[in-house]
Amino acid sequence: MSTELISQDTIVALATSPGANGAIAVIRLSGPDAITLTNTIFKGKDLTKQASHTIHFGTLRDGEEIIDEVLVSLFVAPHSYTRENVVEISTHNSRYIIEHIINLLIKKGVRAANPGEFTLRAFLNGG
Repeated sequence: MSTELISQDTIVALATSPGANGAIAVIRLSGPDAITLTNTIFKGKDLTKQASHTIHFGTLRDGEEIIDEVLVSLFVAPHSYTRENVVEISTHNSRYIIEHIINLLIKKGVRAANPGEFTLRAFLNGG
């Protein structure tokens, strides 16, 4: 994988353990469009106008269908683990909800992350 590809696309993955018994799951995005693409499915505050290291309550929607009520954490580049824009979506730990959110983000242009890719980006970006 070239570093050029890594620096230009936005990736998504489940950050918490799949199948865990907890009530909350965290979906993480990293890349230049992480905030703007999340904003296209988020109903609440305009995420593109919020400060780094803030958390926002709202709903994620597929058209008019509400997928879930969520908390969205924002980390604006370069002040994140990967030194890119990072979004962490805290959602209910339902396999259906998690898959719906990730698949919707992929339809919007996000790419599924490869194993270890968040850490690789952090390393390549000097983190």
